[in-house]
Amino acid sequence: MPHSYLVHRPAPAVAALLAAAALLAAAALAGVLPPLAATTLAGAAGCALAGVRLSREAAVGGGRDRRAPRRRRAAALLDAAVLVVGLTVAVLPLAAGEQRANVAAQGLAAATLLYVGGLLLLPGQSRLAPRVRLGRTVDVLGLGTALLFAGWVLLPPGDVPPLARAVTVLGAGGLAALLVSALAERRRRPGAALCRAGAATALLGLADLVVLLAYRAPAVATLTAVAPLLAGALFTAAGMARVSAGDPALGTGPPPAWPRVTAPAAVATLAAGYHLWAVGSFTPTAVLLGLAVIPPLVGRELITAADNRHWASRLAAREAHFRALVSGGRDLILQLDDELRVRWLSAAGARWFGLRDDEVRGRRLVELLHPDDAPGALARLAAPRGGQEPLLLVARMATGDGGWRETESTVSDLRGVPEVDAVVLHVRDIGERRRLERELHRLAATDQLTGLANRRELMRALGARGDGSGALLLLEVHGLGAVTDGAGPSAADGLLLTAARRLRDVVGPHDLVARVAGEEFAVLTDAGPVPAYALGGRLVAALGEPCPTPGSMVRLRVSVGLAELAGIGPEDALRQADLARRRAVQLGRNRVEWYDAYLEEQLVRRLDLERELPGAATRGELDLVYQPVLGLADRQPVGTEALLRWRSPVLGTVLPAELLPVAEDLDLVGELGRWVLDRACRQLASWSTGGRELWMAVNVTPRELLAPDFLPGVAATLAGHGVPAHRLVVEVAEPRIGRDLPTVVARLAGLRSLGVRTALDDFRAEHASLAQLRRLPIDLLKVRPQLVGSTHDPQRPLIDVVVSLGERLGLSVVVEELESDADVDRAQRAGCPYGQGFALARPATAERVEAYFEEFPSASR
Repeated sequence: MPHSYLVHRPAPAVAALLAAAALLAAAALAGVLPPLAATTLAGAAGCALAGVRLSREAAVGGGRDRRAPRRRRAAALLDAAVLVVGLTVAVLPLAAGEQRANVAAQGLAAATLLYVGGLLLLPGQSRLAPRVRLGRTVDVLGLGTALLFAGWVLLPPGDVPPLARAVTVLGAGGLAALLVSALAERRRRPGAALCRAGAATALLGLADLVVLLAYRAPAVATLTAVAPLLAGALFTAAGMARVSAGDPALGTGPPPAWPRVTAPAAVATLAAGYHLWAVGSFTPTAVLLGLAVIPPLVGRELITAADNRHWASRLAAREAHFRALVSGGRDLILQLDDELRVRWLSAAGARWFGLRDDEVRGRRLVELLHPDDAPGALARLAAPRGGQEPLLLVARMATGDGGWRETESTVSDLRGVPEVDAVVLHVRDIGERRRLERELHRLAATDQLTGLANRRELMRALGARGDGSGALLLLEVHGLGAVTDGAGPSAADGLLLTAARRLRDVVGPHDLVARVAGEEFAVLTDAGPVPAYALGGRLVAALGEPCPTPGSMVRLRVSVGLAELAGIGPEDALRQADLARRRAVQLGRNRVEWYDAYLEEQLVRRLDLERELPGAATRGELDLVYQPVLGLADRQPVGTEALLRWRSPVLGTVLPAELLPVAEDLDLVGELGRWVLDRACRQLASWSTGGRELWMAVNVTPRELLAPDFLPGVAATLAGHGVPAHRLVVEVAEPRIGRDLPTVVARLAGLRSLGVRTALDDFRAEHASLAQLRRLPIDLLKVRPQLVGSTHDPQRPLIDVVVSLGERLGLSVVVEELESDADVDRAQRAGCPYGQGFALARPATAERVEAYFEEFPSASR
């Protein structure tokens, strides 16, 4: 989830906080408000806002990776540290005057410990090399000594309260360590660096209050702590938000060295100058502290010089490495100026392209490209591009011997990079690859037996017809099976070759002839539907001529389907032509049939269903998908519904709405129902081994339910798979049980006696339905979202009646077909405990549903 970081774009709450803090400070300076009260209000408000944001990160931040718990613990400790700072500031006005310094010091100590713990838990910590550790130590000594010197000389003359002395000494070292580590991690871990800077700033504000209160300074001086307290709390929250978002790095390379020398020197110099102006002389202790700043600065200079030599050597090694890669590569690299003139070319120009440096340098790129390819290449180079992704140019390029090579160039505009300031082309010779691609395309687009185009090439040609003109003829040759059985496969192959030759002889020069399958051919023509129909008749006549085979003459029969291409895609064109071909087969063959988009399609579809459905279970074409049922209160899965799918290789995926009427007419409902029950219980047993206690719902028709062997079959299936009966739910649709209600009630009661739960599907909540609800021995009631209605829907009281009646009868209401978040919200507001639909979870295979359950470790009911 993207975060809005306080340091880049202040949120409205932060802007309001800063404005309120400014108003409080102005009121304190004007004498309207006590300064300590203004400091307390501003500091506590800033810490409260930061604490709320840190609490959110501690509760849900950090994602789901293995480092998320560590990030949440770090956020919790930083949240506690910020709250301690805020509480410390808040209780100062309540404490006695002589105890305020001690209270602030205790808060400073507690906040320091919490900050240290939280910062140490931030992910991304790495072991430092000895050289880096030495540099960090020197930096901390330099900045710490400078801060100690500054604090010492800025303290008022005279006796120094022990508490102020301790805070000055310890605070200088702690602030130095935090600031140095923040500066060192600024690029690699900017979020962690911001947290450290926030900790340093917040602790500085508390230390300022401790010193001021220990010296009993004027109350208006406490306003100096407002800015560091606010900045520290907000920086900590912003840094933790970035850490929870992954803490992306800002760049690579060594951190800048100048602040490590400049900052200590500047701090010491400014403090010394102010002390000379205000006091005029230094105590011996101050002189020793000032001199102690010098050795770390000298050490930092020596370390910086060594680092510069180290990075310079690494840069030289990388430059040598890349020079070796460029000089030894086969790719030609060209650098072009603003006018696209060659400014530099790599050694591959002479080695692989025969282009000498003195002959190419200074020439325009257009002079190196083939005249037919140059205009397009230049147009692509001149075209504006929205992003900075490299451009790919394909063109023929001149070689040293006067020939041309097919090349592919990656163009990178690096004119914005000062070190390059050129358009860079990486040129590759793709001539051999293009030759192989053309050969592979020819092989992939050609039927190996007949030399005609294959199905893939036909689909490509259909897709290339953007205007949708022309027609598609699909032909099936009948009789080859008998030839194969009598004379062998070679004779059948000979007939296919004869058919292919006759097809090419009849069609026009621009028509495409393809072999689609074993005995199926296709002709793609530019002619209109009427000429295409006439062409189909000529094809039938040509293919119907006698064909010689070993020992006999064979007369083939042909069925042709015709589909117009206007306004349809390749798949639809092939499907329509195939339906027309099937119609030709049904009507006696040796004929051409035109595709009819209405009655013909419905009839053929029905015939196909009736032909393919018997034996579908035996052939392994039936499948189940599972749609989870979720609790609307916690969105945890409580069960699934098994939904039948017929994956027919001929008809595609057939849904129950189309499948079941055909099955009933063919008296196959019982067979399908037994298969569904067995497969669902087997899957339920598999899920049971994973420790889940989800229910599985299967749909049955009244015809299945009333079968004499239904109850024994259910009991045997449950026992065979070892599934507890209470985990199976049998659903029956309410609109279909009216005529056989007494028998249905008896069968449902029999299921409940087995321990199987029952459900009434598609409940309409009419008066008659509500009246018979008490008679039905059911456990679950499934309603549509239309019954729930909207907030102002007059049906809304009706769902309240259904839910209330269901609770009194011990029924659980499941709202199905929830298609949107609005449907889910309405169902939840109506008091329905369970929901099912695309808005919650889509039907999926068992493997995908299993993976979905893995997201809910507590998904057991």
